[in-house]
Amino acid sequence: MNPALTIARKEIVDGLRDVRSVMASLFYALMGPAVVGLVSMATHANAKPESESAVLTGMMAIFTLVSTFVGGMNIAMDTVAGERERRSLLPLLLNPVSRRNVVLGKWLAVSFFALAGLVVDVLGFLIVFATAGTHISAGPGRLLPGALGLASLPFLAASVQLLISTVSRGVKEAQTYLSLIVFLPMGIGMFLVFSPAAKRVWCNFLPLVGQQLQLEALVNGDGTSLFEPIVLGCLTVGLAIVILLAAANRLQRDEIIYGN
Repeated sequence: MNPALTIARKEIVDGLRDVRSVMASLFYALMGPAVVGLVSMATHANAKPESESAVLTGMMAIFTLVSTFVGGMNIAMDTVAGERERRSLLPLLLNPVSRRNVVLGKWLAVSFFALAGLVVDVLGFLIVFATAGTHISAGPGRLLPGALGLASLPFLAASVQLLISTVSRGVKEAQTYLSLIVFLPMGIGMFLVFSPAAKRVWCNFLPLVGQQLQLEALVNGDGTSLFEPIVLGCLTVGLAIVILLAAANRLQRDEIIYGN
């Protein structure tokens, strides 16, 4: 088996064995659907259908962006910073495996959990929307490209989290930074919801911003070309690869293994 896939399988198995981390990630992913469901029940009797749909759409998009970051957060803080703290990173790097394969394997593992968090979040929202009677206007011809644009976001989140893990000197430091990075998608999402005038056409091609706009368009049924989500997905994955190369470059430094 490819060394990167071997490392990814080992990290995934170890991550699944940590039941507390898995349950915490599951609760974080379901937090968005739970909050939106409560808001839907509270506003259903008093709000107009249009305003209720706008509130649900904006909140859904924000929590969906956040779910891609919280899904792999626990494994990301342990995969490099944790091994560095336990002094188990050096034996791994002494194996005849390139540093890029090591980073690639760990990135695939973090991406697996980030993507799982996204899937759980989306399934939760589909149940909430079905219960609330909210209709998703996008047809099947636009759901697939839109899903491709959204599915690229966990890979970007995993690369950012892995880079932070390589910079951190221990689990506590990584936990602090990774907890703060969650506010990035949350802040972007809230800015777009409360400042709709700031939206521009080119925003559809920016990672995080583009996914927010694509989610709103999918739910509202606004007209968008199939070109936009496909290009957005490619640009998001491209940015993830650049950040991943920076993380691999960090592992080339002796200070990562021997000191601070």
